[in-house]
Amino acid sequence: MQSFHHTKPFELECGETLPAITIAYHTYGKLNADKSNVVWVCHALTANADAAAWWPGVVGQGSVINPESHFIVCANILGSCYGSTGPLSTNPLTGKPYFSDFPIITIRDMVRAHILLRKHLGIESIYLLMGGSMGGYQALEWSVMEPLVIERLFLAATSPTESAWGIAVHSTQRLAIEADATWRDHSPAAGQKGLKAARAIGMLTYRNYGILVKKQTDPDPEKIDHFKASSYIDYQGDKLMKRFNAYSYWILTKAMDSHHLARGRHQPVGEVLGTISQPTLVVGINSDILCPVEEQKYLAAHMPGARYKEIDSAYGHDGFMVEVEKISRLLGTWLMENTPH
Repeated sequence: MQSFHHTKPFELECGETLPAITIAYHTYGKLNADKSNVVWVCHALTANADAAAWWPGVVGQGSVINPESHFIVCANILGSCYGSTGPLSTNPLTGKPYFSDFPIITIRDMVRAHILLRKHLGIESIYLLMGGSMGGYQALEWSVMEPLVIERLFLAATSPTESAWGIAVHSTQRLAIEADATWRDHSPAAGQKGLKAARAIGMLTYRNYGILVKKQTDPDPEKIDHFKASSYIDYQGDKLMKRFNAYSYWILTKAMDSHHLARGRHQPVGEVLGTISQPTLVVGINSDILCPVEEQKYLAAHMPGARYKEIDSAYGHDGFMVEVEKISRLLGTWLMENTPH
């Protein structure tokens, strides 16, 4: 992992200013002579800058996006706990971690940080900008903010605005965190049990009725406790609690709620999408209940260069992470069709 330190004040959309920011990032492969082989991967809520680790089969050696032919960049988003400036970072004005004093950030703030890193790396154009879920939010914002830099887009399980359903889910997750008696303690461990509950809520939307019934139904009809589904949810909550931070989760779900391409642009969202003319592959997962396919179809219908493809998967929203063979096949074919030879 590498780090870029921006030592000037960074003004946020909320009106507050971070005195300086650090952006953690990974690169894979080499920038070619004409700088035409950049693929920038935007990550989702609890992922990090190591895209080859969390999206294997799509990104990495031997994958459709590979370091043999691409210069791949993935930057950790502002507000995270994986190296970029966030609630666990030290506030240079106080010499202490921000914790609950960290300001509200937006998707647009994250993209402005990506742009600073792009310029620092000497990248002038991005051959392919790609992301799923919250990563797609960033990619869409970036394509509007720097239309001459972004050449192609790959968007999976994402939308142009956060839905009322998504905001309600996130609000429920934050209520779980806030119900933890340790929430707002100035400690990295604040709100951990609440974070576990928030992740459990999230799992119900990342998957769906069908896959949980198929994978987590107990074969023993005599059971009255200790069900497989309970153990599964408990395990998933524990796993995130051990690797993530409640302050970051709270802040980042707030950032997702802020996602709206039309904010401040004086056009309806459909018209803003109409300005995104780059060739775009939009992929939906037919069982996704968090970002249902209606949202991806809306994107494709309003973006003049977009093509929509739907993946049949039982894995719901997580399908964009699980169905790597299907994703790779679609993306590889589309890139061949949309790259001059």
